[in-house]
Formats: sequence, C-alpha cells, structure tokens
Amino acid sequence: MSVDRSTAGNAPDHAHRKRASRGAVYAVLAVIALVFIFPFYFMAIGAFQEDPTTSLSALAPRGGWTLENFTTINERLGLLRALVNSLVFTAGVLAGTLVFGLAAGYALARLRWRGRGALFVIMLGVQMVPFQLLMIPLYVQIAGNYGLGDTYAGMILPSLINTTAVFIFRQFFRSLPESIFEAARIDGASELRVLWSIAIPMVRPAIATVVLITFIGPWNEFLWPFLITKESSMQPLAVALANYINNVAGTVANPNGAILAGACTLAFPVVILFCLFQRYFTASDIGAGIKG
Repeated sequence: MSVDRSTAGNAPDHAHRKRASRGAVYAVLAVIALVFIFPFYFMAIGAFQEDPTTSLSALAPRGGWTLENFTTINERLGLLRALVNSLVFTAGVLAGTLVFGLAAGYALARLRWRGRGALFVIMLGVQMVPFQLLMIPLYVQIAGNYGLGDTYAGMILPSLINTTAVFIFRQFFRSLPESIFEAARIDGASELRVLWSIAIPMVRPAIATVVLITFIGPWNEFLWPFLITKESSMQPLAVALANYINNVAGTVANPNGAILAGACTLAFPVVILFCLFQRYFTASDIGAGIKG
C-alpha cells in the first residue's frame, strides 16, 4: 500500500498553522478584554487607595489601602439611603417592564385582534423618539398635573412600559411552536394560564435579557430623577453622585478617591446581577414540547 507522503508531510504544518492562528485570535481577544476591564481596574484601585488617583502613574497597586474614601462619601451623601432610593426606583421600573412587557409581547405575538399590526408599527415608531425630547412635557404632566414631584411614583411612571422589552418578548413568543398553544387551549386553558404556565417558562433567556437591560437603565439613570426630585433624601445614587461632584468634591482630601468609591458602589450591583443572570443567556429548548 502506498502512502501519500506529501499529504502526510503537510499535516503537521497545517496543525501548526491552525494553532498559531488560534493563538493570534486569543491574543487579540485578550487585548480587547484588557481594554474593557481597564476602567473597572482604575475605579477599584482609585476607590481603595489612600493617595489621590489623578494620573496613570497611580494605577500600580501599592501601600496605603483604606476605606476612608467610602466613609467620606457616605458622610456627604448617605450611601445606604441613596442605594435604597436607586433600588426602589429600579425595582418599580423592572416590575412594570416585566408585567406589561410580557402581557403586551404575548398579545402582539399570539393573539389575533384587529389593529395588531398597526399598533406594532406605532410601537416601533415610539422607539425612534429619544426620551430626552419627552422629558419636559412629562415633567409638566407628572409634577404639575399629577403632583408627583419628589415621589417614587413620579420617577417610576414614565418608564413603567418599555417598548424595547415588548419587542424582545414578542420576538421570542413568535418563535415558539404554535402547536404547544393549540394543545393547551384544547385542554381548556385560558390565555392567562397559557401565558403563565407555558409561554413564560419557555422564554427565560428573554426575561434574563430584559431584566439586565432594564436594571442597568434606571439604576444608572440621571436626567429624569434629577429633574423630578429636588429633595435630596429622595435622590438615587447616580443623582447624588453628580451633585457631590459638582458641589463638594473639591472640599475633601481625596476627591477622586471618594468619587471612585461612589462609582464602585453604583457599579457593584450591576456586576453581581450580570454574574447571576449570565447562565440564563442560552437558547431555550422550544422544541421540547412537540411530540414526534
């Protein structure tokens, strides 16, 4: 039996090139990851360093670690109170987004009713309007007509329905097999029961996506809470940090350290949430309920 020596000789070279190509890809990805991680590294180092962090030369880990920066900003802002305000604001927006988003997405995807297509087009049009253009009319309506200034309800109501979440849920519900819903209706399940027991458990990746996106938005939101809340005891952490930077940051020994300590406090819950929900970012097994 003859052996093709040219093919046998090329095999090691091909494997070597493949390993080299893979190594180059990993190297590029590592550099990109470092670029993304760098701001978090700067924030963490500056928050715990005793000396002011004002330049890149102060980024190397060194002695003088302290919690004084967190103590300083807590004395000026009341971190716990600001965190509670942010949590209430974010939880209210998140609850409204999930309840109304799931119901509206299911109705647009699975129910047959007149005007469904037109409403969906209008919803897409609403997504093209920047929220900043609506802030002044909303402020007049919420604070003036409804008297909800300096209240949690005033902060939450404008963001209670998220058209992006409705769109995500609609697309996921449309990807589910129609036979599953038909079988549930034949068994006598109501539409609410179908939504709760069948549809929602099958779109958990969409729910995880919406939770993360919705949490990041109001948690870091500054403009609307700043406009609607003049009472400092009601302000979320993002607004309180902005006021601190503008008014009192220059009066402390390490202003940058205190600012970065507040930024760490603001970013830490988002990192935890992502770590908890990232395992749900997988494709749902939409075919598991189909027989045959």
